[in-house]
Amino acid sequence: WALRISVLPAAEQYSFLYATAPEGFLLGPTLLHKVERAPGHIVKGLAMSVTVPRSFRLLEELDRGEKGFGDGTVSYGMEDPDDIHMRSWTGTIIGPPNTVHDGRIYSLKLHCDLNYPEQPPKIWFKSRINLSCVDRDGRVDPIKFLMLGNWKREYTLEQLLTEIRREMSSPTNRKLPQPPEGTTYN
Repeated sequence: WALRISVLPAAEQYSFLYATAPEGFLLGPTLLHKVERAPGHIVKGLAMSVTVPRSFRLLEELDRGEKGFGDGTVSYGMEDPDDIHMRSWTGTIIGPPNTVHDGRIYSLKLHCDLNYPEQPPKIWFKSRINLSCVDRDGRVDPIKFLMLGNWKREYTLEQLLTEIRREMSSPTNRKLPQPPEGTTYN
């Protein structure tokens, strides 16, 4: 159970401390008197590790996915906008140039269970693809795709899709024969 702590300036000598628990439960506000603040309104002497709750993390990722990023060769968003737990996502990767994937558009499904981001999402290709890290059912294998196998909480959906695209350009995968374009997994 991790808390997100926010110290907001209210007046010269006062600040409000808000603690937000997982899934958006609000604890506080509590008025702090004569708080000594460092630049940026960070409370001096308050040494704690703050973990951003899952829902906030996914909202940040959704916002970034909706706004677009990078060169447009990878994108992602919610599969079902009514999914309040934000579990089902879709992704798109445009195949890298100078490979057998050049110009192809690949669709993926990402599933962030309730342990995300502590645990990696599960990823499947919807579009058929031949990659060394993808099994015969389209699942990205965490044993063969090191970013999933060596998952860190800081990794994002954007980074995962970008790394999968990079894997398409690897010497092992860049010339692998591919299924006909437009075919999908069942």
